[in-house]
Amino acid sequence: MAGRVETCACFCGAIVAKVEGDPFWICYDHDDDCRRAIGGPLTIWVGYRPDQFQLKRGKPKTFSKTPGVTRSFCADCGTSISYLDVGIADELYLTIGFFDYPERFPPEAQTYWRLRLPWVEFADELPRIDEYSRPRNAKFGNPRDR
Repeated sequence: MAGRVETCACFCGAIVAKVEGDPFWICYDHDDDCRRAIGGPLTIWVGYRPDQFQLKRGKPKTFSKTPGVTRSFCADCGTSISYLDVGIADELYLTIGFFDYPERFPPEAQTYWRLRLPWVEFADELPRIDEYSRPRNAKFGNPRDR
């Protein structure tokens, strides 16, 4: 995993991390669960393998509303940090707002397009995907059905 190293920090600086290597997936996410959890009209998820992520300072708080899905955030300032789902094992998604240099992560697709807010418009030509964009383990199903 030599090469690319990205640094991350929450708004207050209590949580600091780094990721090594290239992300395998970057996407806009219009999912209503993520919208509510993040507190914005959409987010951009940056996908890494868990072994690429290294926590340098602090310990994020975790929350799970859906069985098998764990979100993390800073307990002090509320910055959203990550999303883990047992249905997509070996994939860790970090929110774009956690990165020190978010401009380095251009999205590759629009996911959960069918759930986007009607007043959010995009002029890009990225693929529009109505559901999950990653292969899921059918044993765990879709989080919406859990």
